[in-house]
Amino acid sequence: MNADLRRFCRTLPALLAALAVIGSGTSFGGTTGKLSGRVLDDKKEPLPNAAVVIVGTTLGAVTDLDGYYAVLNIPPGTYTVQVRMVGRRAYSVKGVEITVNNTTKLDAVLEDESITTEAIVVTAQRPVVDVGLTSTVATVTDKDIKALPVQELADIVNLQAGVVGGHFRGGRAGEVQYQVNGVSVNNVFDNTSTVKIDRSLIQEVQVITGTFDAEYGQAMSGVVNTVLKTGGETFTASGEAMGGSFVYSGGGVRPLSYKFRPATTKNFQASFSGPTGLPDTYFILSGQRYAFDDYLYGTRLFLPTDTSIARTIDFRHSGDGKEVPLGSLRQWNGLAQITNKSIPSVAITYSATFNIIDGRLIGNGSSLDPYFQWRLNPDGRKIPHTRSIVHGLDWTHTVSPSTFYTVSARQNYFDYYEWAYDDFYDPRYDAARNPQSFPFNFSYPYNYLNGAVVQGVDFSRYEQKTNTFLLKASVTSQVSRDHQLKFGVELQDSRMEFGTAGTLVYLSGLNLTRIVNQPPGYPGVQTYYPIFGAAYAHDMIEWNDLTIRAGVRFEYFNGRSYYPSDLANPADSIKGAPTSYPVRTTPKYSVAPRFGLSYPVSVRSSIYFSYGHFYQLPNLQDMFSNNFYERLGLLQGGTPDFTVMGNPNVKPQRTVQYEFGYKNAVTDWLGVSVNLFYKDIRDLLGTRFILTYSSSQYSRLDNIDFGNVTGFTLALDQRRVGIVSSTLDYTWQLAQGNSSNPQESANLAQANQDSRPRTVPFDWDQRHTLNLTVQVSEPESYSVSTVIRYASGQPYTPSIASGYGSLIETNSGRKPDGVLVDLRFEKYFVVAGWNLSLFARVFNLFDASYFNGFVFQSTGSPSYSITHSTGDQNTLMDPTRFYPPRRVEVGISMNSPQ
Repeated sequence: MNADLRRFCRTLPALLAALAVIGSGTSFGGTTGKLSGRVLDDKKEPLPNAAVVIVGTTLGAVTDLDGYYAVLNIPPGTYTVQVRMVGRRAYSVKGVEITVNNTTKLDAVLEDESITTEAIVVTAQRPVVDVGLTSTVATVTDKDIKALPVQELADIVNLQAGVVGGHFRGGRAGEVQYQVNGVSVNNVFDNTSTVKIDRSLIQEVQVITGTFDAEYGQAMSGVVNTVLKTGGETFTASGEAMGGSFVYSGGGVRPLSYKFRPATTKNFQASFSGPTGLPDTYFILSGQRYAFDDYLYGTRLFLPTDTSIARTIDFRHSGDGKEVPLGSLRQWNGLAQITNKSIPSVAITYSATFNIIDGRLIGNGSSLDPYFQWRLNPDGRKIPHTRSIVHGLDWTHTVSPSTFYTVSARQNYFDYYEWAYDDFYDPRYDAARNPQSFPFNFSYPYNYLNGAVVQGVDFSRYEQKTNTFLLKASVTSQVSRDHQLKFGVELQDSRMEFGTAGTLVYLSGLNLTRIVNQPPGYPGVQTYYPIFGAAYAHDMIEWNDLTIRAGVRFEYFNGRSYYPSDLANPADSIKGAPTSYPVRTTPKYSVAPRFGLSYPVSVRSSIYFSYGHFYQLPNLQDMFSNNFYERLGLLQGGTPDFTVMGNPNVKPQRTVQYEFGYKNAVTDWLGVSVNLFYKDIRDLLGTRFILTYSSSQYSRLDNIDFGNVTGFTLALDQRRVGIVSSTLDYTWQLAQGNSSNPQESANLAQANQDSRPRTVPFDWDQRHTLNLTVQVSEPESYSVSTVIRYASGQPYTPSIASGYGSLIETNSGRKPDGVLVDLRFEKYFVVAGWNLSLFARVFNLFDASYFNGFVFQSTGSPSYSITHSTGDQNTLMDPTRFYPPRRVEVGISMNSPQ
């Protein structure tokens, strides 16, 4: 990491200079918004040369001859806008909300000052629907986040309409672009976010589940655009301390006995921001320490070095009997940012966001957690560790009131590793040997401790490291009253490492053998250098109340790897066959048009339509895994190999998406939105079976899978009436295709099932999803909010018995429905000018035990099975098949005087 950082720092000045040249001739995935409108006199005549000022900033504009104005590059937030003109009464509007990538409309009427010189002050009301949007976009502000029972960005995203467990409108996992302050933070390895973002850092989040503009790429299903808080001219400080624990009844469906453990959750967070003391220089520093022990505890009855002999029923244990949490998390998060505006019309910002995470949590019941097997030998588990940082420089130059450009250089660094001991040569591996459990079998007919691991240590060792350098430049220009143009370019250069960090195996006898990177049998950590580039052009047309967003995006990718020239002789090992040799992967190109239109039906309602092509490379993890074709040299005639080989030469996956919607402000406090959507998904990564010259068969990843999604969303937004406000969204969708993951066809073939393409529901096909939030509040006094989530059952594959040939049609059964309720209460105080609050959060208020998780294939229930296999008997003892129990947290937060 140090060498990479030194390389980054050495090249950064030259890169910024080069990008400045590009940018000055060429804003990001949005980090700012726009304010526009018209200024008239009391006779409804236009007023030219009126000054429009955003109070507390240097931003503003002057009206043209027809009274129109536009202010660009406004950071998201709530502002006071003042309109002034000599001889006219000043007009001020408080509470004007600016959101990312959107235009806030604000008109003003200036009266003659001869009547009175007193300024007119009004408070803006955020419209219940935005009739200018051309697709489905949910904007969540810091005020909204504060009132919700959520902790981090992922919790906020999963509350949005059309999002089911990270799947956006029926797409596969990993089809979402995550951006922080306008730049991608996706890990190219698996297309997940490089960093976790705590709610305390967030100024605004935009979750786009419909079509999206040309400035966003490498995503087929959606975009999550997060803007972090920044420092300003006033010093501020804030902090939060919170503790909590699981509170539930023992027994019941979960095979758990309850024991109260105080403060299993601890969270401490502090932020400071303001001027640095240097001219026009501002900062923000934020840090968080989070410690969490999950609900499931094991007992250290055995140690990894214990030995047991099943045939003599001699089970020796030397543990201390101490209770140990099987899932735990120790986490440091932070943000450091400094902004300098001493150069006229220029803002230079350096920011760094980091995570240090040790451990992991027990799963949410969607599948059985392997940690449960280690409940009596917890010291033998491997523990995951994550170190990640996203940092770099931004240069924003406002060339004129109508044009600005931004240039950015970033490093996204991600380091993940999991093993029992840091040192590959640690003698404890030799002393402990490999894991042993004693379930029911012919040599030992007792199913000792339901298959728990009672000796040994986990031998597996895995490492994944990604180091990506990003360069990005873009320009935004209001070229006329009706047209706002954006152009941008982007380059990503990555070093990606992943694989087995040393193999521990008993090859012969009792001596443990250590093998480091001996492919094809024992490959180690492999390194690849993929490169990605893009350019886009986008035009936003706002003509009267008609809005059109049109653009096109060009993308380039090169895996910079190799694959066999003749797939029928992949290892060049078949005698008499044509020679096969490694050939370079070829560059891949895509051109993606995007279009959206919003047409006003009336002042309070509009219809909209959007359409777009969206391309995305498959997860590089899949493309580059199992890429040693030499191992196929051992294939014999007629013998299949079901290990799915990687393919670094696949082309981008493609989704064509259509959306049609209607929005209406029924009253000043109630808005309704209905939209219909359809996605045609092609060239998904799947399994292709290859026949060799020797009549053997093997499987390889290729662009052969397909799918489609049809659905609609109904959303209601009820603004505060009295003390009550609420939102409701309902999504109906049908997501289907030929396979839910790239390896599914190979897995079916290996299990002697029909692997031919057919259309079946995806694993995450959730037909009905409903999210309801209700808030009862009195400003500056108290707030009570609840989130209620309902989900219909996702599909599963039923079976009529155990063993081969027992499965019925794939995903033809449905799991039970589920309901979850979370609650937050907060009481506000003012002490010595500081804003204090006491709060409590309850997750899973009614202690629901099931929410689209594991079910037995023989019954479709998580609670019982009709088979009596040892595996099912052991599963019935496993509480991880259920949703985690109720958790209660209480805390205090404080904010300095404003």
